[in-house]
Amino acid sequence: MNNNNLPRLGLPNLGLGVGLRNKHFNYLLHNPAQVDWFEIISENFMDDFGFARHVLMHVRKQVPVVMHGVSLSVGSTDLINYKYLEKLKALAEAIEPEWISDHLCWTGVAYTNTHDLLPMPMTQESLTHVCERVMRIQDYLKRPLILENPSTYLQFKASTISEWGFLSSLAATTGCGLLLDVNNVFVSATNHGFDAPNYINNLPHEHIVQMHIAGPTDCGDLLIDTHDQPVPSEVWKLYAQAQQSTGGVSTLLEWDAKIPDYPDLLIELYKAREALKGNIPVQGVNKSEHQPVSNPVEFQLLAANG
Repeated sequence: MNNNNLPRLGLPNLGLGVGLRNKHFNYLLHNPAQVDWFEIISENFMDDFGFARHVLMHVRKQVPVVMHGVSLSVGSTDLINYKYLEKLKALAEAIEPEWISDHLCWTGVAYTNTHDLLPMPMTQESLTHVCERVMRIQDYLKRPLILENPSTYLQFKASTISEWGFLSSLAATTGCGLLLDVNNVFVSATNHGFDAPNYINNLPHEHIVQMHIAGPTDCGDLLIDTHDQPVPSEVWKLYAQAQQSTGGVSTLLEWDAKIPDYPDLLIELYKAREALKGNIPVQGVNKSEHQPVSNPVEFQLLAANG
């Protein structure tokens, strides 16, 4: 299936990219990028006009850049933070990104940022709430917002809509784009017991602008989105399926801890080309060497119940 001619918000397939991380700054100042594009964490550059901004502008002259945020808190019931949006918009005007993305989540309450990507209840009420906020944000930014499916470790009993159904309605109502993180689909599907290929099949593929791939860690009862391992075979299979369904969109390798040297990072990124040929890389899911992680929700429930 080739959907290259379907509307995708007028945004291009940038090819293969990686995140711009501090560890690689000096390497990138003395070597070509060797990728098609970079993704930056928006918050890391909003108030930074020093060395990091210098490196960003250096690579921006070579390849396109995409802004990816972690603090928009689009699902929050707090009022929209226009001071945050003002900084986001100013950064966008400075570096002219191909697009701006964030997550379908909320990140705090009472204007306090927890710096966690917290899951949404999948209900009609929350869908209406998020749609209204997305349209206000897009009007302010004067560009489509791209939203990513998060990895989650719990679900709300009140939820009445599947996550893929929620994202589909959100995209249809607001015209926003979708950032499909196939690793997050794998993590959440494992943790909650739903069918990952079915999730991808039921998304509106014409709205998918970008994909993330990454490596999680098996911590016993939960699969954790650690971004510190090679991409496992299960994620590569979902990636190949999703790319086939969309007809090809921008690919970003996320690696945020235990970050390898830049040449080794590129070797992992380039495996995407083989995956698209049907040569799925053989790689197991990393298993934690430590005890299974505690579940803070269960802990607090036990404490509350005495």
